[in-house]
Amino acid sequence: MIKRLIDKILGKDPSQATGAAAGGRKKPRVPTGKRVEVPASEHGIDPTLVDDRAVKVCTTLQEAGFEAYIVGGAVRDLLVGLRPKDFDVATNATPEQVKGLFRRAFIIGRRFRIVHVVFGRGRDNDVIEVSTFRAYLDADAAEQVAGNEKTSRSELAGKSHVVDGSGRVLRDNVWGPQDQDSARRDFTVNAMYYDPSTGVVVDYHGGIKDIKKKVLRMIGVPDVRYREDPVRIIRVVRFAAKLGFEIEAKTRDPLQSMAELLSNVPQSRLFDEMIKLLQTGHAQASLDQLRKLGLDRGVFPILDAVFDETRRHPGREQFVKLALNDTDRRVSEGKPVAPSFLLACLLWHDVLDHWKRNLAKGEPPFPALQAATDAVFDARIGDISGRGKLASDMREIWTMQPRFDKRVGSGPLTLVEQPRFRAGFDFLRLRAQAGEADQPLATWWEDFSLADNDERRELMDVARQQESAKRAAQGPRGGGRAASHAAAGAASGAESPSSEDDGGEGAVPAAKKRRRRRRKPSEGEGGAVSNGPSGNDGGAGD
Repeated sequence: MIKRLIDKILGKDPSQATGAAAGGRKKPRVPTGKRVEVPASEHGIDPTLVDDRAVKVCTTLQEAGFEAYIVGGAVRDLLVGLRPKDFDVATNATPEQVKGLFRRAFIIGRRFRIVHVVFGRGRDNDVIEVSTFRAYLDADAAEQVAGNEKTSRSELAGKSHVVDGSGRVLRDNVWGPQDQDSARRDFTVNAMYYDPSTGVVVDYHGGIKDIKKKVLRMIGVPDVRYREDPVRIIRVVRFAAKLGFEIEAKTRDPLQSMAELLSNVPQSRLFDEMIKLLQTGHAQASLDQLRKLGLDRGVFPILDAVFDETRRHPGREQFVKLALNDTDRRVSEGKPVAPSFLLACLLWHDVLDHWKRNLAKGEPPFPALQAATDAVFDARIGDISGRGKLASDMREIWTMQPRFDKRVGSGPLTLVEQPRFRAGFDFLRLRAQAGEADQPLATWWEDFSLADNDERRELMDVARQQESAKRAAQGPRGGGRAASHAAAGAASGAESPSSEDDGGEGAVPAAKKRRRRRRKPSEGEGGAVSNGPSGNDGGAGD
């Protein structure tokens, strides 16, 4: 009080003090805003869109004497009339107190300690993420380390608020009141709290007004907030694409100059953000936003490599666009999407190039393909969290492609029973749409996958007759050559000598078809981007 009085007499504003860690920048005022409680009659949230488990978590905490609200992106989506994919809860209870109230709850995280409250079992389980209100602490007040989470692990032990040399927050576990918790969130539209028991939305920063104006606005001083967490640079792009909002000028202006801060972010986190960007249901709009803001180069090495190549190869560009559009379609239909499938699409032509080079060296087709997948994954993906699962799924999709050319013997029956068959088939169908695989081949496999045993035998008989006729038309020498180069034909993207050609020379007319009884595809099937039984939904949380 006395210090503030003296500062006032001397004409000083204590909120404008400079900080060494901020490089001489003026220290910002804590942007706590003003608490406004907006009733249901004004905000219009539809309670039927609210997840019952999130309501149960809030109710349990409130009955134990704590504050509890649905928070963040879920409130934003509810206000624009969307059903949120994920529901997060914020409370004044500590992680230990939250954990003690639920039978299946787990404290996770070092950078931000949160609690996962788990409902259900096995693959059907759902998680409600519960965080404790955090204090707003300026970077100048934090302890500082020279490295990052990995290189400075020993220095970070036991500390609750730490930043690196650029101001990026490495630890943020200091609890505080709700107004400060709101201030430390990124954008006004993500900083609101919804109480499902009363229907009230608590808004400190005019988030509801910004939603109505369709504007993304950073809370506080934008360049300071980007330094605290450079991933906010990517998040603003994603939200602008997903919501169709404009980025407010002060929030937009520092983006390009701050982009270099992303080099300090762990590659695994950047990779996750890239996947979220491509799986919002607005992948093309996200890429357009990156270009518009001058962030289409140097942010995501994978995308740099892929889109450099697509500019040089029109066929590859068409294939990538088909994959992105199908991903957007599936998200809009509420169907699951797998990051492994999308990445397999983005990097497929890299695999083809390596495969062809390996074949040219005389390597056998299948080992050549395996070596190609290893080379591309090491070069483009690198060492990230979850690499083993991701690599396994992508490898299955790629190595399945030449197997689709074989439609005789026991091969088709074995292939159709593979756990990742649907993802591999959807990949083949995309290739057919792009003109690099035969459309009749994709149609045959779709019919085969949906047929009963008798119908499958009939389809295989037709394929066998067609293969025999094709070999006879090519002659003895051509037949031997076709057998030895079947995989090479698949690798080139051209028609494989063993693939179906219903209208080509020597084709045998199809046998008279019986009326087929089609099986209904299971959930996750029937789209170009498919989870399959072993898929990963790659959810894009906010």
